[in-house]
Amino acid sequence: MLWSLLKIVLFVAAVAALTLGAGYLMESQGGVQITAGGMEFTLGPLQSVIAAIVLVFVLWVVFKLVSLLIAILKFINGDDTALSRYFDRNRERKGYQAMSEGLLALASGEGKLAMAKAQKAERYLHKPEVTHLLTAQAAELTGDTRKAEEVYKKLITNEQTRFVGIRGMLKQKLAKGDTDTALKLAERAFALKPKHEEIQDVLLQLQAQKHDWQGARRTLSAKLKHGALPRDIYRRRDAVLALSEAKDIMDEDKPIEAREAAIAASKGSPDLIPGASMAARSYIAQEKPKLAARILKKAWSVQPHPDLAAAFAEIAPDETPQARMKRFGTLTSVKPDHRETRLLKAELALAAEDFPEARRAVGNLAETEPDARVLTVMAAIAKGEGAGEQVVRGWLAKALVAPRGPQWVCDKCHHVHAEWVPVCDNCEGFDTLSWRNPPHSDVAPAGAEMLPLIIGALEDKADEPTAEPDTEAPEVLTPTQEVPDEPPVETAGTDAEKRPDVPDAETVEEPAQTAEPEKAK
Repeated sequence: MLWSLLKIVLFVAAVAALTLGAGYLMESQGGVQITAGGMEFTLGPLQSVIAAIVLVFVLWVVFKLVSLLIAILKFINGDDTALSRYFDRNRERKGYQAMSEGLLALASGEGKLAMAKAQKAERYLHKPEVTHLLTAQAAELTGDTRKAEEVYKKLITNEQTRFVGIRGMLKQKLAKGDTDTALKLAERAFALKPKHEEIQDVLLQLQAQKHDWQGARRTLSAKLKHGALPRDIYRRRDAVLALSEAKDIMDEDKPIEAREAAIAASKGSPDLIPGASMAARSYIAQEKPKLAARILKKAWSVQPHPDLAAAFAEIAPDETPQARMKRFGTLTSVKPDHRETRLLKAELALAAEDFPEARRAVGNLAETEPDARVLTVMAAIAKGEGAGEQVVRGWLAKALVAPRGPQWVCDKCHHVHAEWVPVCDNCEGFDTLSWRNPPHSDVAPAGAEMLPLIIGALEDKADEPTAEPDTEAPEVLTPTQEVPDEPPVETAGTDAEKRPDVPDAETVEEPAQTAEPEKAK
Protein backbone atom coordinates (compact mmCIF):
# COMPACT_ATOMS: atom_id res chain seq x y z
CA MET A 1 0.00 0.00 0.00
CA LEU A 2 2.86 2.36 0.77
CA TRP A 3 4.42 1.70 -2.62
CA SER A 4 1.11 2.44 -4.40
CA LEU A 5 0.81 5.73 -2.54
CA LEU A 6 4.41 6.58 -3.47
CA LYS A 7 3.72 5.88 -7.16
CA ILE A 8 0.70 8.21 -7.09
CA VAL A 9 2.79 10.96 -5.52
CA LEU A 10 5.51 10.52 -8.15
CA PHE A 11 2.95 10.65 -10.97
CA VAL A 12 1.43 13.87 -9.66
CA ALA A 13 4.89 15.37 -9.24
CA ALA A 14 5.83 14.45 -12.84
CA VAL A 15 2.63 15.99 -14.25
CA ALA A 16 3.22 19.12 -12.23
CA ALA A 17 6.81 19.36 -13.46
CA LEU A 18 5.76 18.99 -17.10
CA THR A 19 3.05 21.62 -16.70
CA LEU A 20 5.46 23.99 -15.05
CA GLY A 21 8.03 23.41 -17.79
CA ALA A 22 5.48 23.96 -20.56
CA GLY A 23 4.34 27.22 -18.96
CA TYR A 24 7.90 28.38 -18.58
CA LEU A 25 8.62 27.64 -22.25
CA MET A 26 5.50 29.50 -23.40
CA GLU A 27 6.36 32.59 -21.38
CA SER A 28 10.05 32.63 -22.31
CA GLN A 29 11.44 34.68 -25.21
CA GLY A 30 13.69 33.56 -28.06
CA GLY A 31 13.72 30.24 -29.83
CA VAL A 32 15.44 28.43 -32.70
CA GLN A 33 16.11 29.97 -36.12
CA ILE A 34 16.59 27.57 -39.04
CA THR A 35 17.75 28.68 -42.51
CA ALA A 36 17.46 26.20 -45.40
CA GLY A 37 17.40 26.88 -49.17
CA GLY A 38 17.13 30.61 -48.78
CA MET A 39 14.20 30.17 -46.41
CA GLU A 40 14.27 31.08 -42.76
CA PHE A 41 12.24 29.38 -40.02
CA THR A 42 11.92 30.66 -36.49
CA LEU A 43 10.59 28.32 -33.79
CA GLY A 44 9.58 29.33 -30.34
CA PRO A 45 10.77 27.50 -27.20
CA LEU A 46 7.78 25.13 -27.02
CA GLN A 47 7.86 24.52 -30.75
CA SER A 48 11.56 23.71 -30.52
CA VAL A 49 10.95 21.01 -27.95
CA ILE A 50 8.17 19.46 -30.02
CA ALA A 51 10.39 19.53 -33.11
CA ALA A 52 13.18 17.73 -31.24
CA ILE A 53 10.80 14.97 -30.17
CA VAL A 54 9.52 14.56 -33.73
CA LEU A 55 13.09 14.41 -35.02
CA VAL A 56 13.98 11.57 -32.62
CA PHE A 57 10.91 9.59 -33.71
CA VAL A 58 11.74 10.09 -37.39
CA LEU A 59 15.30 8.90 -36.85
CA TRP A 60 13.99 5.74 -35.08
CA VAL A 61 11.69 4.99 -38.02
CA VAL A 62 14.55 5.53 -40.45
CA PHE A 63 16.76 3.06 -38.57
CA LYS A 64 13.97 0.47 -38.62
CA LEU A 65 13.46 0.89 -42.33
CA VAL A 66 17.18 0.58 -42.94
CA SER A 67 17.27 -2.69 -40.92
CA LEU A 68 14.32 -4.01 -42.91
CA LEU A 69 16.02 -3.03 -46.15
CA ILE A 70 19.19 -4.85 -45.11
CA ALA A 71 17.14 -7.99 -44.24
CA ILE A 72 15.46 -7.85 -47.65
CA LEU A 73 18.80 -7.59 -49.41
CA LYS A 74 20.13 -10.59 -47.44
CA PHE A 75 17.03 -12.60 -48.32
CA ILE A 76 17.51 -11.74 -51.99
CA ASN A 77 21.13 -12.86 -51.77
CA GLY A 78 20.07 -16.35 -50.52
CA ASP A 79 19.66 -16.04 -46.75
CA ASP A 80 16.30 -17.75 -46.28
CA THR A 81 15.98 -16.87 -42.59
CA ALA A 82 16.95 -13.20 -42.80
CA LEU A 83 13.37 -11.90 -42.82
CA SER A 84 12.17 -14.37 -40.16
CA ARG A 85 15.02 -13.34 -37.89
CA TYR A 86 14.13 -9.69 -38.38
CA PHE A 87 10.49 -10.19 -37.41
CA ASP A 88 11.28 -12.74 -34.64
CA ARG A 89 13.78 -10.50 -32.94
CA ASN A 90 11.08 -8.62 -31.09
CA ARG A 91 9.30 -11.87 -30.16
CA GLU A 92 12.52 -13.32 -28.73
CA ARG A 93 13.05 -10.22 -26.66
CA LYS A 94 9.56 -10.52 -25.20
CA GLY A 95 9.97 -14.26 -24.71
CA TYR A 96 13.27 -14.01 -22.85
CA GLN A 97 11.88 -11.23 -20.73
CA ALA A 98 8.94 -13.45 -19.77
CA MET A 99 11.37 -16.29 -19.11
CA SER A 100 13.47 -14.21 -16.75
CA GLU A 101 10.37 -12.98 -14.94
CA GLY A 102 9.17 -16.56 -14.59
CA LEU A 103 12.48 -17.69 -13.09
CA LEU A 104 12.36 -14.84 -10.60
CA ALA A 105 8.77 -15.74 -9.68
CA LEU A 106 9.78 -19.39 -9.26
CA ALA A 107 12.68 -18.45 -6.99
CA SER A 108 10.41 -16.25 -4.88
CA GLY A 109 7.79 -19.01 -4.47
CA GLU A 110 5.07 -17.51 -6.68
CA GLY A 111 3.99 -20.62 -8.51
CA LYS A 112 0.97 -19.27 -10.35
CA LEU A 113 2.88 -16.25 -11.64
CA ALA A 114 5.75 -18.49 -12.75
CA MET A 115 3.28 -20.73 -14.58
CA ALA A 116 1.77 -17.74 -16.44
CA LYS A 117 5.19 -16.39 -17.40
CA ALA A 118 6.24 -19.85 -18.59
CA GLN A 119 3.22 -20.05 -20.88
CA LYS A 120 3.95 -16.57 -22.24
CA ALA A 121 7.60 -17.45 -22.87
CA GLU A 122 6.58 -20.65 -24.64
CA ARG A 123 4.22 -18.66 -26.87
CA TYR A 124 6.97 -16.25 -27.94
CA LEU A 125 10.10 -18.42 -27.98
CA HIS A 126 8.91 -21.82 -29.26
CA LYS A 127 11.81 -23.49 -27.40
CA PRO A 128 10.30 -26.37 -25.41
CA GLU A 129 13.65 -27.52 -24.05
CA VAL A 130 13.75 -24.27 -22.05
CA THR A 131 10.14 -23.41 -21.33
CA HIS A 132 8.97 -26.96 -20.43
CA LEU A 133 11.37 -27.15 -17.54
CA LEU A 134 10.08 -23.86 -16.11
CA THR A 135 6.50 -25.08 -16.59
CA ALA A 136 7.18 -28.38 -14.79
CA GLN A 137 8.87 -26.72 -11.83
CA ALA A 138 6.10 -24.13 -11.57
CA ALA A 139 3.50 -26.93 -11.65
CA GLU A 140 5.31 -28.74 -8.84
CA LEU A 141 5.38 -25.54 -6.83
CA THR A 142 1.64 -25.09 -7.18
CA GLY A 143 0.97 -28.76 -6.38
CA ASP A 144 -0.21 -29.73 -9.86
CA THR A 145 1.70 -33.03 -10.06
CA ARG A 146 -0.34 -34.24 -13.00
CA LYS A 147 0.72 -31.27 -15.13
CA ALA A 148 4.32 -31.68 -14.01
CA GLU A 149 4.31 -35.36 -14.94
CA GLU A 150 2.93 -34.57 -18.41
CA VAL A 151 5.67 -32.00 -19.00
CA TYR A 152 8.38 -34.40 -17.78
CA LYS A 153 7.15 -37.01 -20.23
CA LYS A 154 7.52 -34.46 -23.03
CA LEU A 155 11.05 -33.72 -21.87
CA ILE A 156 11.93 -37.43 -22.02
CA THR A 157 11.07 -37.54 -25.73
CA ASN A 158 13.73 -34.91 -26.46
CA GLU A 159 17.29 -36.18 -26.48
CA GLN A 160 18.68 -32.94 -25.06
CA THR A 161 16.29 -32.90 -22.10
CA ARG A 162 15.89 -36.66 -21.53
CA PHE A 163 17.96 -36.78 -18.35
CA VAL A 164 16.09 -33.81 -16.89
CA GLY A 165 12.76 -35.45 -17.64
CA ILE A 166 13.81 -38.80 -16.14
CA ARG A 167 15.12 -37.08 -13.01
CA GLY A 168 11.85 -35.18 -12.62
CA MET A 169 9.79 -38.34 -13.08
CA LEU A 170 12.04 -40.12 -10.58
CA LYS A 171 11.27 -37.54 -7.93
CA GLN A 172 7.57 -37.83 -8.71
CA LYS A 173 7.58 -41.62 -8.25
CA LEU A 174 9.60 -41.41 -5.03
CA ALA A 175 7.12 -38.91 -3.63
CA LYS A 176 4.27 -41.29 -4.47
CA GLY A 177 6.09 -44.30 -2.99
CA ASP A 178 6.29 -46.19 -6.31
CA THR A 179 9.78 -47.59 -5.68
CA ASP A 180 9.58 -50.20 -8.46
CA THR A 181 9.15 -47.58 -11.19
CA ALA A 182 11.59 -45.28 -9.41
CA LEU A 183 14.26 -48.00 -9.52
CA LYS A 184 13.86 -48.39 -13.29
CA LEU A 185 14.02 -44.62 -13.80
CA ALA A 186 17.11 -44.38 -11.60
CA GLU A 187 18.81 -47.08 -13.66
CA ARG A 188 18.03 -45.18 -16.88
CA ALA A 189 19.27 -41.92 -15.41
CA PHE A 190 22.44 -43.63 -14.17
CA ALA A 191 23.06 -45.02 -17.67
CA LEU A 192 22.79 -41.51 -19.12
CA LYS A 193 24.96 -39.78 -16.48
CA PRO A 194 26.92 -42.25 -14.32
CA LYS A 195 28.87 -39.42 -12.67
CA HIS A 196 25.78 -37.74 -11.23
CA GLU A 197 26.10 -38.08 -7.43
CA GLU A 198 22.42 -37.61 -6.64
CA ILE A 199 21.40 -40.36 -9.05
CA GLN A 200 24.13 -42.62 -7.64
CA ASP A 201 22.83 -42.18 -4.09
CA VAL A 202 19.19 -42.70 -5.07
CA LEU A 203 19.99 -45.80 -7.11
CA LEU A 204 22.10 -47.27 -4.31
CA GLN A 205 19.33 -46.62 -1.79
CA LEU A 206 16.67 -48.23 -3.97
CA GLN A 207 18.84 -51.26 -4.76
CA ALA A 208 19.52 -51.80 -1.06
CA GLN A 209 15.78 -51.60 -0.30
CA LYS A 210 15.05 -54.20 -3.00
CA HIS A 211 17.94 -56.46 -1.78
CA ASP A 212 19.69 -56.15 -5.14
CA TRP A 213 23.08 -56.49 -3.47
CA GLN A 214 25.07 -57.20 -6.64
CA GLY A 215 23.62 -54.17 -8.40
CA ALA A 216 24.29 -52.06 -5.31
CA ARG A 217 27.92 -53.18 -5.28
CA ARG A 218 28.27 -52.14 -8.92
CA THR A 219 26.80 -48.74 -8.14
CA LEU A 220 29.13 -48.41 -5.17
CA SER A 221 32.11 -49.23 -7.38
CA ALA A 222 30.97 -46.52 -9.81
CA LYS A 223 30.86 -44.00 -6.99
CA LEU A 224 34.44 -44.90 -6.06
CA LYS A 225 35.57 -44.78 -9.68
CA HIS A 226 34.18 -41.30 -10.27
CA GLY A 227 35.57 -39.94 -7.01
CA ALA A 228 32.24 -39.50 -5.24
CA LEU A 229 33.16 -41.75 -2.28
CA PRO A 230 36.28 -42.06 -0.08
CA ARG A 231 38.00 -45.43 -0.18
CA ASP A 232 37.53 -46.23 3.52
CA ILE A 233 33.79 -45.60 3.33
CA TYR A 234 33.67 -47.67 0.15
CA ARG A 235 35.27 -50.63 1.92
CA ARG A 236 32.85 -50.37 4.81
CA ARG A 237 29.74 -50.21 2.61
CA ASP A 238 30.98 -52.87 0.24
CA ALA A 239 31.48 -55.13 3.25
CA VAL A 240 27.92 -54.37 4.36
CA LEU A 241 26.61 -55.31 0.92
CA ALA A 242 28.71 -58.49 0.84
CA LEU A 243 27.40 -59.47 4.27
CA SER A 244 23.80 -58.80 3.21
CA GLU A 245 24.33 -60.90 0.10
CA ALA A 246 25.75 -63.69 2.25
CA LYS A 247 22.72 -63.64 4.55
CA ASP A 248 20.38 -63.97 1.57
CA ILE A 249 22.48 -66.80 0.16
CA MET A 250 22.29 -68.64 3.48
CA ASP A 251 18.52 -68.30 3.40
CA GLU A 252 18.61 -70.01 0.00
CA ASP A 253 20.69 -72.95 1.34
CA LYS A 254 23.91 -72.07 -0.48
CA PRO A 255 26.46 -72.29 2.35
CA ILE A 256 29.69 -72.29 0.32
CA GLU A 257 28.94 -69.02 -1.44
CA ALA A 258 27.70 -67.56 1.84
CA ARG A 259 30.96 -68.43 3.57
CA GLU A 260 33.03 -66.79 0.86
CA ALA A 261 30.90 -63.64 0.93
CA ALA A 262 31.01 -63.46 4.73
CA ILE A 263 34.78 -63.87 4.78
CA ALA A 264 35.11 -61.14 2.14
CA ALA A 265 32.90 -58.89 4.26
CA SER A 266 34.98 -59.44 7.39
CA LYS A 267 38.21 -58.73 5.52
CA GLY A 268 36.81 -55.60 3.93
CA SER A 269 35.71 -54.05 7.22
CA PRO A 270 36.93 -55.59 10.50
CA ASP A 271 34.62 -53.34 12.54
CA LEU A 272 31.55 -54.89 10.90
CA ILE A 273 30.52 -57.10 13.80
CA PRO A 274 27.85 -59.22 12.01
CA GLY A 275 30.32 -59.92 9.19
CA ALA A 276 33.04 -61.06 11.59
CA SER A 277 30.57 -63.28 13.46
CA MET A 278 29.31 -64.90 10.29
CA ALA A 279 32.82 -65.41 8.93
CA ALA A 280 33.91 -67.02 12.20
CA ARG A 281 30.93 -69.38 12.14
CA SER A 282 31.76 -70.30 8.54
CA TYR A 283 35.30 -71.22 9.61
CA ILE A 284 33.88 -73.20 12.54
CA ALA A 285 31.72 -75.14 10.09
CA GLN A 286 34.86 -75.85 8.05
CA GLU A 287 36.61 -77.06 11.24
CA LYS A 288 39.12 -74.20 11.20
CA PRO A 289 38.92 -72.88 14.76
CA LYS A 290 42.20 -70.97 14.61
CA LEU A 291 41.03 -68.85 11.69
CA ALA A 292 37.72 -68.23 13.43
CA ALA A 293 39.47 -67.14 16.63
CA ARG A 294 41.79 -64.85 14.63
CA ILE A 295 38.86 -63.05 12.99
CA LEU A 296 37.02 -62.65 16.29
CA LYS A 297 40.09 -61.30 18.09
CA LYS A 298 40.66 -58.76 15.35
CA ALA A 299 37.04 -57.60 15.49
CA TRP A 300 37.16 -57.55 19.32
CA SER A 301 40.21 -55.27 19.18
CA VAL A 302 38.17 -52.80 17.13
CA GLN A 303 34.93 -52.98 19.14
CA PRO A 304 34.03 -55.62 21.76
CA HIS A 305 30.53 -56.95 21.28
CA PRO A 306 28.38 -59.76 22.80
CA ASP A 307 27.87 -61.37 19.37
CA LEU A 308 31.63 -61.81 19.02
CA ALA A 309 31.79 -63.47 22.43
CA ALA A 310 28.92 -65.80 21.47
CA ALA A 311 30.71 -66.82 18.27
CA PHE A 312 33.95 -67.33 20.24
CA ALA A 313 32.09 -69.66 22.59
CA GLU A 314 30.85 -71.75 19.65
CA ILE A 315 34.43 -72.71 18.80
CA ALA A 316 34.40 -75.19 21.70
CA PRO A 317 30.79 -75.62 22.82
CA ASP A 318 31.33 -78.66 25.09
CA GLU A 319 34.09 -77.31 27.34
CA THR A 320 33.73 -76.89 31.09
CA PRO A 321 33.20 -73.43 32.63
CA GLN A 322 36.75 -73.45 34.05
CA ALA A 323 38.25 -74.38 30.67
CA ARG A 324 36.13 -71.73 28.98
CA MET A 325 37.43 -69.07 31.38
CA LYS A 326 40.97 -70.07 30.52
CA ARG A 327 40.35 -70.10 26.76
CA PHE A 328 38.54 -66.75 26.81
CA GLY A 329 41.61 -65.22 28.44
CA THR A 330 43.12 -64.72 24.99
CA LEU A 331 40.06 -62.67 24.01
CA THR A 332 39.57 -60.68 27.22
CA SER A 333 43.24 -59.70 27.28
CA VAL A 334 42.82 -57.63 24.10
CA LYS A 335 40.89 -54.79 25.74
CA PRO A 336 40.83 -55.62 29.45
CA ASP A 337 39.43 -52.27 30.63
CA HIS A 338 36.56 -52.16 28.17
CA ARG A 339 33.07 -52.40 29.60
CA GLU A 340 32.10 -55.38 27.45
CA THR A 341 35.28 -57.24 28.44
CA ARG A 342 34.58 -56.76 32.14
CA LEU A 343 31.01 -57.96 31.80
CA LEU A 344 32.15 -60.97 29.78
CA LYS A 345 34.66 -61.93 32.49
CA ALA A 346 31.94 -61.53 35.13
CA GLU A 347 29.53 -63.77 33.21
CA LEU A 348 32.22 -66.43 32.72
CA ALA A 349 33.00 -66.32 36.44
CA LEU A 350 29.30 -66.68 37.25
CA ALA A 351 29.11 -69.77 35.05
CA ALA A 352 32.10 -71.19 36.93
CA GLU A 353 30.49 -70.18 40.28
CA ASP A 354 33.48 -68.01 41.12
CA PHE A 355 31.44 -65.17 42.62
CA PRO A 356 34.32 -63.14 44.15
CA GLU A 357 36.04 -63.08 40.76
CA ALA A 358 32.77 -61.99 39.13
CA ARG A 359 32.47 -59.09 41.59
CA ARG A 360 36.07 -58.05 40.93
CA ALA A 361 35.44 -58.14 37.18
CA VAL A 362 32.36 -55.92 37.42
CA GLY A 363 34.19 -53.41 39.61
CA ASN A 364 32.45 -50.03 39.78
CA LEU A 365 30.23 -50.49 36.72
CA ALA A 366 27.16 -50.53 38.95
CA GLU A 367 27.99 -46.93 39.93
CA THR A 368 29.43 -45.55 36.67
CA GLU A 369 27.32 -47.35 34.03
CA PRO A 370 24.30 -48.87 35.78
CA ASP A 371 22.34 -50.36 32.91
CA ALA A 372 20.02 -53.36 33.02
CA ARG A 373 22.71 -55.90 32.13
CA VAL A 374 25.16 -54.70 34.79
CA LEU A 375 22.51 -54.64 37.50
CA THR A 376 21.27 -58.11 36.54
CA VAL A 377 24.81 -59.44 36.82
CA MET A 378 25.06 -57.83 40.26
CA ALA A 379 21.82 -59.56 41.27
CA ALA A 380 23.26 -62.92 40.14
CA ILE A 381 26.47 -62.24 42.10
CA ALA A 382 24.49 -61.36 45.22
CA LYS A 383 22.40 -64.50 44.83
CA GLY A 384 25.50 -66.66 44.43
CA GLU A 385 27.18 -65.15 47.48
CA GLY A 386 24.17 -66.04 49.61
CA ALA A 387 22.73 -62.58 50.11
CA GLY A 388 19.19 -62.13 51.33
CA GLU A 389 16.21 -62.21 49.04
CA GLN A 390 15.63 -58.51 49.65
CA VAL A 391 19.10 -57.65 48.32
CA VAL A 392 18.59 -59.68 45.15
CA ARG A 393 15.19 -58.14 44.58
CA GLY A 394 16.69 -54.71 45.11
CA TRP A 395 19.20 -55.24 42.29
CA LEU A 396 16.47 -56.58 40.00
CA ALA A 397 14.22 -53.63 40.82
CA LYS A 398 16.99 -51.24 39.86
CA ALA A 399 17.56 -53.18 36.64
CA LEU A 400 13.88 -52.80 35.77
CA VAL A 401 14.07 -49.00 35.55
CA ALA A 402 17.69 -48.74 34.32
CA PRO A 403 18.64 -48.15 30.65
CA ARG A 404 19.02 -51.27 28.53
CA GLY A 405 22.58 -50.42 27.51
CA PRO A 406 24.12 -50.43 24.01
CA GLN A 407 21.86 -51.54 21.17
CA TRP A 408 21.70 -51.30 17.39
CA VAL A 409 20.47 -47.73 16.88
CA CYS A 410 19.90 -45.90 13.59
CA ASP A 411 22.01 -42.75 13.35
CA LYS A 412 19.36 -40.95 11.28
CA CYS A 413 16.06 -41.65 13.04
CA HIS A 414 17.34 -43.19 16.34
CA HIS A 415 15.16 -46.26 15.85
CA VAL A 416 16.27 -49.23 17.99
CA HIS A 417 16.64 -52.63 16.29
CA ALA A 418 16.78 -56.01 17.96
CA GLU A 419 19.49 -57.16 15.53
CA TRP A 420 21.69 -55.63 12.85
CA VAL A 421 20.15 -55.01 9.42
CA PRO A 422 21.72 -53.24 6.42
CA VAL A 423 18.67 -50.99 5.87
CA CYS A 424 16.84 -49.28 8.73
CA ASP A 425 13.31 -50.60 9.20
CA ASN A 426 12.01 -47.13 10.06
CA CYS A 427 13.68 -44.57 7.77
CA GLU A 428 15.10 -47.06 5.21
CA GLY A 429 18.58 -45.56 5.58
CA PHE A 430 21.44 -47.69 4.25
CA ASP A 431 24.28 -48.57 6.63
CA THR A 432 23.04 -46.26 9.38
CA LEU A 433 23.04 -48.69 12.34
CA SER A 434 25.68 -48.40 15.05
CA TRP A 435 26.18 -50.17 18.38
CA ARG A 436 25.65 -47.47 21.02
CA ASN A 437 23.40 -46.36 23.82
CA PRO A 438 20.00 -45.18 22.54
CA PRO A 439 18.59 -41.84 23.69
CA HIS A 440 17.37 -42.55 27.21
CA SER A 441 13.71 -41.84 27.81
CA ASP A 442 12.81 -40.14 31.06
CA VAL A 443 9.42 -41.86 31.09
CA ALA A 444 9.52 -45.03 33.17
CA PRO A 445 6.74 -47.61 33.54
CA ALA A 446 4.02 -46.62 35.95
CA GLY A 447 5.18 -47.34 39.50
CA ALA A 448 8.52 -48.77 38.39
CA GLU A 449 10.47 -45.80 39.72
CA MET A 450 9.22 -46.64 43.24
CA LEU A 451 10.51 -50.22 43.24
CA PRO A 452 14.07 -49.44 44.44
CA LEU A 453 12.62 -47.33 47.26
CA ILE A 454 10.22 -50.08 48.26
CA ILE A 455 12.95 -52.73 48.27
CA GLY A 456 15.21 -50.40 50.21
CA ALA A 457 12.47 -49.90 52.78
CA LEU A 458 12.09 -53.67 53.09
CA GLU A 459 15.83 -54.01 53.62
CA ASP A 460 15.83 -51.32 56.31
CA LYS A 461 12.91 -52.99 58.02
CA ALA A 462 14.65 -56.37 57.87
CA ASP A 463 17.78 -54.88 59.48
CA GLU A 464 15.88 -53.38 62.46
CA PRO A 465 15.96 -55.42 65.74
CA THR A 466 12.73 -57.09 66.74
CA ALA A 467 11.05 -55.36 69.69
CA GLU A 468 10.31 -57.36 72.83
CA PRO A 469 6.60 -58.17 73.10
CA ASP A 470 4.62 -56.57 75.90
CA THR A 471 3.79 -59.11 78.60
CA GLU A 472 0.49 -57.50 79.36
CA ALA A 473 -0.76 -57.38 75.77
CA PRO A 474 -1.81 -60.64 74.08
CA GLU A 475 0.62 -61.88 71.44
CA VAL A 476 -0.76 -62.00 67.92
CA LEU A 477 0.95 -64.53 65.68
CA THR A 478 1.38 -64.00 61.93
CA PRO A 479 1.99 -66.71 59.36
CA THR A 480 5.69 -65.72 59.07
CA GLN A 481 6.44 -65.78 62.84
CA GLU A 482 7.81 -68.83 64.58
CA VAL A 483 5.79 -70.48 67.35
CA PRO A 484 7.63 -70.80 70.65
CA ASP A 485 8.27 -74.24 72.03
CA GLU A 486 5.21 -75.12 74.12
CA PRO A 487 3.51 -78.38 74.94
CA PRO A 488 0.83 -79.43 72.52
CA VAL A 489 -2.56 -77.97 73.25
CA GLU A 490 -4.68 -81.06 73.60
CA THR A 491 -7.70 -79.50 75.35
CA ALA A 492 -8.26 -76.71 72.85
CA GLY A 493 -11.44 -78.24 71.59
CA THR A 494 -12.90 -78.98 75.03
CA ASP A 495 -12.05 -75.51 76.34
CA ALA A 496 -13.81 -74.00 73.39
CA GLU A 497 -16.85 -76.08 74.09
CA LYS A 498 -16.85 -75.12 77.80
CA ARG A 499 -16.49 -71.37 76.95
CA PRO A 500 -19.40 -70.27 74.82
CA ASP A 501 -18.25 -66.63 75.06
CA VAL A 502 -15.26 -67.12 72.73
CA PRO A 503 -15.45 -64.07 70.41
CA ASP A 504 -13.84 -65.53 67.27
CA ALA A 505 -13.04 -69.00 66.07
CA GLU A 506 -9.73 -67.90 64.49
CA THR A 507 -8.17 -67.46 67.93
CA VAL A 508 -8.66 -71.16 68.48
CA GLU A 509 -7.74 -72.40 65.03
CA GLU A 510 -4.44 -70.55 64.85
CA PRO A 511 -2.82 -72.12 67.94
CA ALA A 512 -4.10 -75.48 66.79
CA GLN A 513 -2.40 -75.02 63.43
CA THR A 514 0.85 -73.81 64.94
CA ALA A 515 0.93 -76.77 67.26
CA GLU A 516 1.38 -79.23 64.39
CA PRO A 517 5.16 -78.66 64.03
CA GLU A 518 5.54 -79.47 67.77
CA LYS A 519 3.71 -82.74 67.30
CA ALA A 520 5.98 -83.52 64.34
CA LYS A 521 8.98 -82.97 66.61
